Amino acid sequence: MKRIVIVFILGLLFSCNSSAQKNDTETKKEFPVTKTEAEWKAQLTSEQFYVLRKAGTERPFSSPLNKEYRKGIFHCAACNTPLFKSDHKYDSGTGWPSFDREIEGNVEYSTDYDLGYARTEEHCATCGGHLGHVFGDGPRSTTGKRHCINGDALKFVPEE
Repeated sequence: MKRIVIVFILGLLFSCNSSAQKNDTETKKEFPVTKTEAEWKAQLTSEQFYVLRKAGTERPFSSPLNKEYRKGIFHCAACNTPLFKSDHKYDSGTGWPSFDREIEGNVEYSTDYDLGYARTEEHCATCGGHLGHVFGDGPRSTTGKRHCINGDALKFVPEE
């Protein structure tokens, strides 16, 4: 009887390897634009690299794009993919550029547990660069969403 219990416990312990425990290389998504870490470091500023490639967060109110309200498009600073239209930008008061919607198909989402709870993380759909997070406390008159985006992840292209 003791052997059966021991075998059962060992079997239970070894069967607890779920997909959530797989390492990053097994679950890492491939994006159309891929580069080595050295190539990204050579292309991006240190702040852009920290945000886009290391999922960092810039200090609030530090980006000049926070108060950028001219007509135009906000592109990914790493691969130039258009991500957000100025028509959908608003002042959320948080200190980061905020939008009520993305350009559909150009932003992908994942779940981030870095702070100990689930948040919806946003990535550029072309290069996988970390953009920020989306929350459900945006303008109720439009989408109700607040895409809270790091200015270092963006490049503004004014309308001609």
